[in-house]
Amino acid sequence: MTGHEHGHRHGSPRQPAITRDSYDELYRSAPAVWTGRPNGQLVREASHLLPGRALDAGAGEGGDALWLASRGWRVTAVDFSPVALGRGAAKAAELLLTERIEWRHEDLETWAPPEAAFDLVTAHYLHSAWTDRDAMFRRLAAAVAPGGTLLVVGHRHGEEWGHGHAHAHEAGALYAADDVAAVLDPAQWTDVVTETRDRDPGAAHRTGNPVPDTVLVARRR
Repeated sequence: MTGHEHGHRHGSPRQPAITRDSYDELYRSAPAVWTGRPNGQLVREASHLLPGRALDAGAGEGGDALWLASRGWRVTAVDFSPVALGRGAAKAAELLLTERIEWRHEDLETWAPPEAAFDLVTAHYLHSAWTDRDAMFRRLAAAVAPGGTLLVVGHRHGEEWGHGHAHAHEAGALYAADDVAAVLDPAQWTDVVTETRDRDPGAAHRTGNPVPDTVLVARRR
């Protein structure tokens, strides 16, 4: 499972990009698939947070993890593509951020992060076959420490779209912020916000995907 959408540079055959093999193929197709810039919703929500421990779920080539680390966070970057993780680790070494990022090859469909361990858990554009999507989001939510922030960004189910690589995502692989909010225990969360926000125009142009972001932000009690 992987999930970044910073912007594409090259073309590739049209196919669903929801498997480990297809994402490895995608990453091998170009020296850099994404722009390397952080996702806009992360910048918006995390710029004001005090640095602590962060989990970047579906880290891809590490644009978000690298940005967080550059701002003083200690980051666990998780993805199911070893190709993407290797690329992110190489960039971290180049930027002298190696000590701040742990790159973990895990499948979020089954991997359970340590509970209450992170001040920020962030997940952008996770795409998968979704064996049990609700359970996966519950595990990510459980990883947030008291007082910490959960940020999940995606695209609403029922919207068909493709991006600059011409990879198509089936509607069943998508989700809305309300879907994520529904798995949160109200007794454990406060300041829960679910919004539809316009995408950054530059990202929409680069990806060929103008579909608005669906954003959940919540704070753990």
